[in-house]
Amino acid sequence: MSTLLSCSNLEFAYGKQNIIKDVALSFDKKQFVGLIGPNGAGKSTLLTLLMGLVSPTHGEITLAGRSLNTYKPREIARHISLVPQDTSIDCAFSVQEVVAMGRNPHLGPFQSERQQDLELIQAAMEKTDLLQMAERRVDQLSGGERQRVFIARAIAQQAPILLLDEPTANLDLCHQLEVLTLVKQLTESGHTAIAAIHDLGLASRFCDRLILLSQGDVVADGTPTQVLTKDNLYRYFSIEAQIEPSTEAGESVRVTALRPRYRNN
Repeated sequence: MSTLLSCSNLEFAYGKQNIIKDVALSFDKKQFVGLIGPNGAGKSTLLTLLMGLVSPTHGEITLAGRSLNTYKPREIARHISLVPQDTSIDCAFSVQEVVAMGRNPHLGPFQSERQQDLELIQAAMEKTDLLQMAERRVDQLSGGERQRVFIARAIAQQAPILLLDEPTANLDLCHQLEVLTLVKQLTESGHTAIAAIHDLGLASRFCDRLILLSQGDVVADGTPTQVLTKDNLYRYFSIEAQIEPSTEAGESVRVTALRPRYRNN
């Protein structure tokens, strides 16, 4: 496999509070990687670091063999697209206008979309079931509908690396499955996807690799069967769980939370 994105000795702190602690990871082509962990584990912070939205306190991130801090934001956007957790938008843009923003990194100043760009925008909306609402204002959509709009924007961006912060947030079950199936298909066609996911069942079913974070540390990294163990769920998620092999293909498992871990008062 070819490594597209990597980090070494990565640390990030807010003041004196360490959020990411000495993380070393690499990401290859055709991988769907799930970042899992309890609230406050550092999943979203790691995504913002990998995107170059904030600079690490220590360590280095390498994109396509080159230090990320040598890239201009426009260059990063040609390599990495981000679907944020907060998809709220105040301006009265239409769905199609927001999806079209994904083509901006590929256009010159004041340049209009070319025929190729228009076709990519149309295809992205078709894949995310948005064609019928192309002219609707994004600020009038539900949270789930906005989520699909931002995923369509990322698809239109055509970046080889896709970062997603809780991509199924606010989606009903049908669209959760549709979105993650779409991301899986993108990775099978050559993309790399790195997603922060709370739902361990969905993470196990769709991700090839899971990275378990706890208090900014990588505490487990491997296939779903390697990472989603009773011990890890007890230690890092504070739950007693039942783990069963899944009927799905690959190394997925079925996680059933039984009860919270008891604590001494």
